[in-house]
Amino acid sequence: MGRLFGTDGVRGVAGRDLTAELAMDLSVAAAHVLGDAGAFAATGHKRPVAVVGRDPRASGEFLEAAVVAGLASSGVDVLRLGVLPTPAVAHLTAALGADLGVMLSASHNAAPDNGIKFLARGGFKLSDAVEDEIERRLGEEWNRPVGSAVGRVRDAYGEADRYISHLLTTMEGSLDGLNVVVDCAHGAAHMVAPEALVRAGARVEAIGARPDGLNINNGYGSTHLDKLQQVVVSRGADLGVAYDGDADRCLAVDHTGAIVDGDRIMAVLARAMHTEGKLAGGTVVATVMSNLGFKLAMREAGINVVETAVGDRYVLERMKSGGFNLGGEQSGHVIMLDHATTGDGLLTSLHLLSVVARSGRSLRELASAMTALPQILINVKDVDKGKASVPELAAAVAEAEAELGETGRVLIRPSGTEPMIRVMVEASSEDQASQVAGRLADVVRTSCV
Repeated sequence: MGRLFGTDGVRGVAGRDLTAELAMDLSVAAAHVLGDAGAFAATGHKRPVAVVGRDPRASGEFLEAAVVAGLASSGVDVLRLGVLPTPAVAHLTAALGADLGVMLSASHNAAPDNGIKFLARGGFKLSDAVEDEIERRLGEEWNRPVGSAVGRVRDAYGEADRYISHLLTTMEGSLDGLNVVVDCAHGAAHMVAPEALVRAGARVEAIGARPDGLNINNGYGSTHLDKLQQVVVSRGADLGVAYDGDADRCLAVDHTGAIVDGDRIMAVLARAMHTEGKLAGGTVVATVMSNLGFKLAMREAGINVVETAVGDRYVLERMKSGGFNLGGEQSGHVIMLDHATTGDGLLTSLHLLSVVARSGRSLRELASAMTALPQILINVKDVDKGKASVPELAAAVAEAEAELGETGRVLIRPSGTEPMIRVMVEASSEDQASQVAGRLADVVRTSCV
């Protein structure tokens, strides 16, 4: 059996892979690892506290019940937050002094999927070691609390306002005069995002804001930007922002409907923060998948770029170890560590809009400071990903890098979950990127079997 925890919690088809039984068992194990559950019964000390939130998926209803039952039966007091974004749960874990947080969401996946993400004290994602400990303790024997030692459960739906108020305190100025379309993906941000933007001063039209439990990410949100593009252009809006199902990522479109991805968003924020003396260490943290155009734009602006492996947890780890306060991914996971412990789509959008409002410039003009190089990605399947560094491939990569020079880049990356090697090439032209990527993919197919 493989590792239960993936790159972002435990995820699968709800009711088949992610069952109520598994959700309860995981919550019991997490209570023992993160909350020191059982100590109250033994010592009379204060019971640990957990906050639990979810996105609007239908399966979240029964999974929430299972998680709450597992936590309370372990001696943990539970605050049910209701439907809220993942970063809201992370913030409230810290703000309410909880010992752990739980978020039920499968992010940008379709409605049949769901997931469980655990958060440690302070609202931070768990390390691999802590996840492994939770997994190790699944099904172990334990002393079950009884009577007054069992956890108590209460609803805390009003805490959403605490999260919105926090976001608004992080902004400078107002969004007065901005006409914004917001796409909530029929997801967790469908209420808090429009309210926060309106309270910040923007004129807001919301789409993808009518979840029915089954339509999350269906044709809306950060993975389906065509509707947002159409509405922004047809309404003559200044720009649009889109979140994914749990609103930990944000992408944008300018007034012409052109997409502004995570790299461009980070470039806009980094330049503004650097100019204002707020960019810690004059550095932004990005993954190896960020476009070379982003790095060239940062170099031109006098900003250093530190690279990590793909995954927002690795970005966060590097930010914390280096004392940096801005980082993220091309996909729209942007972490502003001065204000949040994880990627926060709503926070990102508020600060992006604030830069637009304070500068008096359009998003299109601000984003044009970065010119993205053509990027070709080929997934070579059914190969031995352990051979990604064989001499034949290394020689081919060296030859390609010499051909591309400083205006191109090659990245060969084994998949973390499949027998696949990813070949990514950037070049000054799409034709060149495609030709080089094709040649390298052929070498992978012949040498990595």
